[in-house]
Amino acid sequence: MNYSIHRRLKALLLVAWFAAVAGLPAESVDLVVVVGAAGAEEFAPHFSKASDEWQAAGRRGGGALHVVGTDLAENSDLEQLEQTISKLVEEPKGSLWIVLLGHGTFDGREAKFNLRGPDLDAVTLDKWLDGSQRQVVVVNGSASSAPFLSTLSAPGRMIVTATKNSAEDSYARFGEFLARSIDSSEADLDQDGSTSLLESFIAASTAVREFYEQQGRIVTEEALIDDNGDGFGTPADWFRGVRAVKVAKEGSEPDGRRAHQLQLVPSDEERRLDPEAQARRNALEEELFALRAKKDELEEDAYFLELERLLLEIGAIYEAADEDS
Repeated sequence: MNYSIHRRLKALLLVAWFAAVAGLPAESVDLVVVVGAAGAEEFAPHFSKASDEWQAAGRRGGGALHVVGTDLAENSDLEQLEQTISKLVEEPKGSLWIVLLGHGTFDGREAKFNLRGPDLDAVTLDKWLDGSQRQVVVVNGSASSAPFLSTLSAPGRMIVTATKNSAEDSYARFGEFLARSIDSSEADLDQDGSTSLLESFIAASTAVREFYEQQGRIVTEEALIDDNGDGFGTPADWFRGVRAVKVAKEGSEPDGRRAHQLQLVPSDEERRLDPEAQARRNALEEELFALRAKKDELEEDAYFLELERLLLEIGAIYEAADEDS
């Protein structure tokens, strides 16, 4: 490789370090935390703690909080949730996070998230979200939650489920571990000062696996993430760092790139970027991921020249934001 290119790239690596993750402005985030029916009394503290952790992260991120399932009201939890989401999907911009914490069931035909009163199924939630222009994140931390991914998957949505299929119907712990990792510095794989949805997904999945290993028990849950709208989902062990290194048999696009561009609690660097700068940076990062995927097909000098161009443009976005702040 040309030495001058190599030298310039070394200087640009620091730029790439700070440009690895993106998000939407904190004020444009709505976080809906849904606490499901506890069933046995022993589960209530687990759901309550996870809810508190999500709400704390939401407050740190500066978003608007909406909690369903904790207060008594004339309307059922399902009706309250419908009313909440119906209002929020009408917003033209920003991200809408819907987090389901509780039990899930599958009757052989349909998966449901258990609420006090009527339960929530994926088809119903999909209808509520239909037509929304917002970036939507749905996290279902319950057992048998996989059908929510296949039903809700669509462009502009990121879906996370605690299980890879409906047969994983034992109590799922993924939701609790995700609540702990959503804004954890320990989950920040690229050490850029903030934790993306993808990073927290990987950290929570790792914690689930370690829990079963320490207990000497068979793993009864494997979480999936889908951020490209193809409905397949990707498990955490497909990633090395924040990059997917395996390809689905169907040849579909790997998940993870968009989920690594979204964070509930933005970093200081991210907060300095306006929406236009974020959109431009995100587009450049998409090009960067695509370039790295084609590295083996390109001449070495051609690859590094294109890499340099992308890193310079990303760096210029951050430099402009620093000058304006």
